Amino acid sequence: MELTPLNAPSGPLASLPLLRLETAGPVLHVRLNRPAKRNSVSDELLAQLHTVWVNIPAAIKVAVLSGEGEHFCAGLDLSEVSERTVAEGLHHSRAWHACFDAIQFGPVPVVAVLQGAVVGGGLELASAAHLRVAESSTFYGLPEGTRGIFVGGGGSVRISRLLGVSRMTDMMLTGRVFDAQEGQAFGVSNYLVGEGEGLPKALALAQRIAGNAPLSNYAITQALPRIADLSASDGLFMESLISSIAQGDEAAKERVRAFLEKRAAKVSKPG
Repeated sequence: MELTPLNAPSGPLASLPLLRLETAGPVLHVRLNRPAKRNSVSDELLAQLHTVWVNIPAAIKVAVLSGEGEHFCAGLDLSEVSERTVAEGLHHSRAWHACFDAIQFGPVPVVAVLQGAVVGGGLELASAAHLRVAESSTFYGLPEGTRGIFVGGGGSVRISRLLGVSRMTDMMLTGRVFDAQEGQAFGVSNYLVGEGEGLPKALALAQRIAGNAPLSNYAITQALPRIADLSASDGLFMESLISSIAQGDEAAKERVRAFLEKRAAKVSKPG
């Protein structure tokens, strides 16, 4: 699948030097572009990421997020936080929350490509995506405890749901690092591939997702995490509401008709 630079971006997307934006049909590829810093997240990079996700072009149906160079993201740029006051730290954390909420609850599904360091804030960023494709070089760490700090980019909510509170506690207290195989076994990544295979796999997944009914994609990414926060009875009621809305969409009706008329493939055993 051929990626091309975003054609003459204008408005808010016109000047984002810490990111590379490319498209492949309905797929937007957003690449962190601080390889010399292992794509660590500075205040400016965070602001540019947020700018992209609140200005996703209407033609885009899925986004792919990756990092330039050998690493996905080594986390927070600590050079910017050493002298912050408590109040400044609070506002800084809330800025991360706003950006990552925009990714998780934005208009399109997001597939992250992981390689090398997925550490600290980088793991928080990855956990905001809806699917994660990890290459064999990937390793996961949460060194906040050894740095005298605490997660501030949503990790206490998102990472603990992926890994479990016990594993996250281990990582933060002891500095334990998980490799790609462990991350796959623990549910951090959805797919584990060889070196250099992450982006092609993510683009193939993104193209497949882009072919779904848009309202169905939106319901999946928006409703599922919220239902998980509800009681069982409230979750079931919300499920009924979302299900009725989705099946009433004309795009969904056409897909059901295609299946009934044998114009769509049946689910089959893999392999």
